[in-house]
Amino acid sequence: MQKFSRLGRLGQGLGRRQLATVSDAPLSRKVEMTNWEKGHFINYKKMSENLSIVRQRLNRPLTYAEKILYSHLDDPHGQEIERGSSYLKLRPDRVACQDATAQMAILQFMSAGMPSVATPTTVHCDHLIEAQVGGEKDLARANDINKEVYDFLSTSCAKYNIGFWRPGSGIIHQIILENYAFPGGLMIGTDSHTPNAGGLGMAAIGVGGADAVDVMANLPWELKAPKVIGVKLTGELSGWTSPKDIILKVAGILTVKGGTGAIVEYHGPGTEALSCTGMGTICNMGAEIGATTSLFPFNDRMYDYLKATKRTAIGDFAREYAKDLKEDEGAEYDQLIELNLSELEPHINGPFTPDLATPISKFKEAVKANKWPEDLKVGLIGSCTNSSYEDMTRAASIAEDAMSHGIKAKALFTVTPGSEQIRATIERDGQLKTFEEFGGMVLANACGPCIGQWDRRDVKKGEPNSIISSYNRNFTGRNDANPATHSFVTSPDLVVAMTIAGTLNFNPLTDTLKGKDGQEFKLKAPTGAGLPANGYDPGQDTYQAPPDDRSSVSVAVSPSSDRLQILEPFNAWDGKDALDLPILIKTQGKTTTDHISMAGPWLKYRGHLDNISNNMLIGAINAENGEANKIKNILTGDYDAVPAVARDYKKNGIRWVVVGDWNYGEGSSREHAALEPRHLGGLAIITRSFARIHETNLKKQGMLPLVFSNPEDYDKIAPNDKVDLLCTELAVGKPMTLRVHPADGGKEFDVKLSHTFNAGQIEWFKNGSALNTMAKAHKS
Repeated sequence: MQKFSRLGRLGQGLGRRQLATVSDAPLSRKVEMTNWEKGHFINYKKMSENLSIVRQRLNRPLTYAEKILYSHLDDPHGQEIERGSSYLKLRPDRVACQDATAQMAILQFMSAGMPSVATPTTVHCDHLIEAQVGGEKDLARANDINKEVYDFLSTSCAKYNIGFWRPGSGIIHQIILENYAFPGGLMIGTDSHTPNAGGLGMAAIGVGGADAVDVMANLPWELKAPKVIGVKLTGELSGWTSPKDIILKVAGILTVKGGTGAIVEYHGPGTEALSCTGMGTICNMGAEIGATTSLFPFNDRMYDYLKATKRTAIGDFAREYAKDLKEDEGAEYDQLIELNLSELEPHINGPFTPDLATPISKFKEAVKANKWPEDLKVGLIGSCTNSSYEDMTRAASIAEDAMSHGIKAKALFTVTPGSEQIRATIERDGQLKTFEEFGGMVLANACGPCIGQWDRRDVKKGEPNSIISSYNRNFTGRNDANPATHSFVTSPDLVVAMTIAGTLNFNPLTDTLKGKDGQEFKLKAPTGAGLPANGYDPGQDTYQAPPDDRSSVSVAVSPSSDRLQILEPFNAWDGKDALDLPILIKTQGKTTTDHISMAGPWLKYRGHLDNISNNMLIGAINAENGEANKIKNILTGDYDAVPAVARDYKKNGIRWVVVGDWNYGEGSSREHAALEPRHLGGLAIITRSFARIHETNLKKQGMLPLVFSNPEDYDKIAPNDKVDLLCTELAVGKPMTLRVHPADGGKEFDVKLSHTFNAGQIEWFKNGSALNTMAKAHKS
C-alpha cells in the first residue's frame, strides 16, 4: 500500500505502468556532468538501479539525503545500512580541492604512481589571496608571493588530468555551483563549506585531504551513515527577509553542535519560491551547525539556474529522474523543524559565534544589554555564502536608494565577488559602479576577509570594534586576527543598511535616516533579480583544462623550495617484530590534531612534509613532566623538543612509538597529523582510545593505531620504558602483544592491544601505506 501511494504521488498522476516506462529508457542517455570536461557522464541509470536494490532491502520511504547516499553505495547488496551507526562505503561523482589543501593531497596522489585521477577532480585558487588595497593589485601581489605554489598546482593538475581554476577565477564553492554541481550527485571537497552545492540538489560534503586522495586514487570513501534533520519550509519570504535569514534562524535553533553527524534536508512548499543561489547560501552556512551537509530537493528554480548557466541538458535529464530527486512521501526524519517564511524576521547572528541569533526587532536592545561596540567600523558583503547575482542586485538597490537621497556608506564598505562570472556580470549591469560610487572597495574574486586574508589597517589590534558581514563564520579573530573585533553575520541587505547608518542601532524596517536635504526618509525594501535578464557574462577565461597529451608535462617543484616537497613513498614493513623501541612521548589529557600538527604560521608549509614536521606534537603535554615540547632523548639523556628527538632517533635508525590518552587525535581531519609521525620514524600510536578519522588517517600512512585492551594499562607504562611490539601477530579481530621493559629495572610484562584493522587495511601496513598499496595494484 505504501509503495503504491508513493508512486501515485511522485508519478504526478501517471499510471503505474506508464511510470515504469518513463523511468527506465531515458536514464541511459549520455549527459555530460559539466561543459568543461568530456566523457564524464551523469549516471542516473546506475543510481536508480542501486536505489531499487536498497529499497527492496529497507522497504520504507526514504529521505532525499538517503537516496543520494544509497544510490552511490559501492556495494548496495551487502552494505549494512543503519542511520547514525553504519559506515557507508561510497563512490562520489566528483572531488574538488581549494589551493591550500590541494598541495598535500596532490603530493600524496603523486606517490601512488597513477597516471591520472580516477574520479573527476578540480583545483581552485582562492585561499591565498590577501585583501589589502583592491582586487587587481591584491591578485597581482598574490600571484607573486605564491608563484611556486600556483606553478606546482598548475603543472600537477595538467599532469594528472585535473581541471585547474587559476587565481582570480573565484571561490571554489561558487565555481562548483556555476559549473559542476548537479541534482542527485555526490561530491566531496577539501573545504568545510563544500555543502554550498546543496543549492543545486547535490550532496556535497567537506572532507580532509586524505579522503580526497582516496577517491582520486579509486578507493571507496567511507562515511558514517548520517542522521537526517528535516526542515519543513512553508510560506514565502518578502521585504527585508532573505534566504540567509533561514539558516541564521536554524543556527539559532540547532546551535553550532546541533547538526553534528546529520544531514539537514529542507523540504516543503516554502522551498519552491527560493532562488537556486539562495538555497546555496542556506546549505553553505549549514557547516556552522556541524552538519555533514545540507540540501534541497530538485525544483524549477534549480532548472532555471542550470539553464542560465548553459546546462539545460542537465536540467532536462534531472526532470526525467525527478521522482528520486526529492524525499519519498512518508519519509521519516530524526528531528523535524518547521519554519513559516511568511513570519520569519531578518536576523543578525553573533558576535564571536554564528549561532547567537537575534531578530532585527530585538537587536538594538541586545547591543545595549551586552555593551557591544555600537559604532560600525566596516560592512563586508560577498564571500562564498552571499555573492550571487540576486545578492548583489538587492544590495545595490539599497545603495542606490541611499544615494538618491544624497548619502553614502558611513562605515567602510567592501565587496567580494564570488566568481569572475559574477564580477563581470555586475560590472556589465552597473551594480559594481553603484558599489564604488557608494564608497565601496571591490576586492579580488577570492575568500579574502572571510578566512582572515585581510590586511586590516583601520583599527589597532586589541581595540574593541564592530564589523558586520554577509559571511558564514565569525569566531574570535577569524576575519582580522583582532580578538576584540565583534563580528556579526547577516544578509547582504542588512549589511548595506547598517553601513549607511554607521551604527548597530539601526533597524531599516522601522527607523529613518537623514538625507542630504535634511529630510527624514526610510529605506525601501530591497529588490533584485534571481538571474540576470541578459544572461551571465563569463568575464576573463580563468580555466586551465588538462592537455590532450599529458606525457610531456613535468611537475614544477624546486628542490630548494621551503613550501613544497615531492613525497617519497614510505618504506614497507620488514615482516618482523619491532624490538627495543623507545616511547617518544607519553601524552596526557587532550591530544587533538592541533596539538599534533599546529596550524597558524605552519600552514605555509603544508606542501612540505619535512618542514611542517617541525611542529609534530609540540602542543602535546608530556606525562613525565607536565610540559609541552620537552621530552627526554634516550640516546643523550638530554631534554629537547619533540621533533628534534624524533629526528635524532630516525637518523640513528631507531623506530619509536607514542603512548596517548583518551580520544587521541580529535579535532579537524588534518592529514599532516598522521603524515608527520610516519615521516619522522614512528611505528605505532598506542592510546586509551582514538578519534575515528585520525585512527583511519594513521592506518592510511602505514602506521599502527593501537588501543589498550584494558585502558588502565596506560598507567602501568612509564615514559622512559622500552617496548617490543609483536607486529607479526597483526590479524583481523585478534589482539597484539606489547612487551614492556621497565626503565627502573623491574620485571618485563605484557600488555594486550586491540585494533580495528580489516584485511585491506593490514595490506596498507604491510606495503607501507594505502597509496603504496594502490601503486602496487596499479603496476600489477
